Amino acid sequence: MENEDRTRDATEVHTEPRALAQLPVVLALADAGKLRVSAATRKPTAATMRLLETVLPGGEFYANEPISGFAWPLLLQAGGLADGPRMALTSRGCTALSKDPALVLKGLWERWLKAGIIDEFSRIEAIKGQRSANVLSALKPRRQLAAEGLRLLTEDSWTPVDALFAKMQALGMDPKIERTEMRLWKLYIEDPQYGSLGYEGYSDWSLLQGRYVLVLLFEYAATLGLVDVRYVPPEGARSDYTNQWGGEWLGRLSRYDGLQEVRLTPLGRLCLA
Repeated sequence: MENEDRTRDATEVHTEPRALAQLPVVLALADAGKLRVSAATRKPTAATMRLLETVLPGGEFYANEPISGFAWPLLLQAGGLADGPRMALTSRGCTALSKDPALVLKGLWERWLKAGIIDEFSRIEAIKGQRSANVLSALKPRRQLAAEGLRLLTEDSWTPVDALFAKMQALGMDPKIERTEMRLWKLYIEDPQYGSLGYEGYSDWSLLQGRYVLVLLFEYAATLGLVDVRYVPPEGARSDYTNQWGGEWLGRLSRYDGLQEVRLTPLGRLCLA
């Protein structure tokens, strides 16, 4: 009943018209020299994310919690539409200003799957140890396998994210986060010894693979208008980490924990063709 109540109270966003409206704004901001990213990490600056939250049609999914505002600068770079710390439009980006926005969004998704700027799992900051050598699995095949989960969605009905997780597991779609089972010991919550995910029962599918899928869906697929979303505040939305050492003190494991249900959009169907 509690989960049903949370779903009933969820915010519902139809993302395709949102993405179609946001894309020209982001391109125009880049063309005007208003966007900045770190030269070292290529991630957007805090000022850029604040600006995007203010000016993007539809705003952010959550107030003061960059998701689309974080994703857009990375997507433009991965798509070859903007480059450099000042996010200058490339020739391809200038062409995109007058191109069919749906085709630009489709191209951005395809380019992200091939050459996304970051490992999406790095956005699950509560799971530490990710920077240790040879801990995480190869990114490109993991990302592409997780993205195949979109093929399990339909345009005519909502799919609870946990039902999507179950379908993926049943079909052997397993975007493993860790390179080897031994490397799981390097990942941890709060404390590298007591909070290690290497302990039996401390690395459930939803905790690792599931969180990775949530990031890909919420931050990238939803921003690009491929999936509609229903979501609640992330605090207390999931309890799969609370039995971990240190997990009981966290209100959430990630900013994406509140994603409840997803539905494929017509643009999402186009991207799967």
